[in-house]
Amino acid sequence: MTAFLESSGITEETTVVIYGDNRNWFAAHLYWQLAYYGHPDVRIMDGGREYWTEHDYPTTTDPVDPPAVAYGDAPDAPARPAVRAARTDVRAALDTDTKFVDVRLPEEFRGEITKPPGSNEGAMRGGHIPGATNVFWAENVRPNGLFKSPEELAAVYESRGITPEDDIIVYCRIGERSSVTWFVLEELLGYEHVRHYDGSWTEWGNMIGVPLEVGEPDGG
Repeated sequence: MTAFLESSGITEETTVVIYGDNRNWFAAHLYWQLAYYGHPDVRIMDGGREYWTEHDYPTTTDPVDPPAVAYGDAPDAPARPAVRAARTDVRAALDTDTKFVDVRLPEEFRGEITKPPGSNEGAMRGGHIPGATNVFWAENVRPNGLFKSPEELAAVYESRGITPEDDIIVYCRIGERSSVTWFVLEELLGYEHVRHYDGSWTEWGNMIGVPLEVGEPDGG
């Protein structure tokens, strides 16, 4: 991470604005990584690249070659380890009050498919972490790609029993879609106990000896 920041011309004083495609999947994932390592000023451009181009805002094809710079003390150790959940943390959270939020397609959640259409990366087994609630990641955004209002977002999660007081672990397939949900809960709604399981289903569904569920919760 240090080498990436230095070669990108970023110092610890730089304001970093991130954007991407797919309603900012990839941007949210980079935002989460920079938050994990403690870069102090990171922002996501609401709507992403698609919103920008659809509104004919200026673009360029000119090459960019920023000079390499020194990035303070090496941030290779995480500054905010509490925003990440490893598989050991997930195991420890099973059968506790922790709320698991699975942001994948309902078909992925139910175990009918192991990866979204068009993807080449999946797991050997389908299903979801026991006790998880399925809140599809796209419920965070409007049709134009902008994030919903805080009031609308709060209603999405509270209607599923996910409240600001909960300890929450979010996951998807490879940690991109769930980065959007982590960003919404942590940064837009101010939930204080949100961890991102970046190993996600590609790790959990390929492990031996871990529990999973298929179908809807409670056999629905």
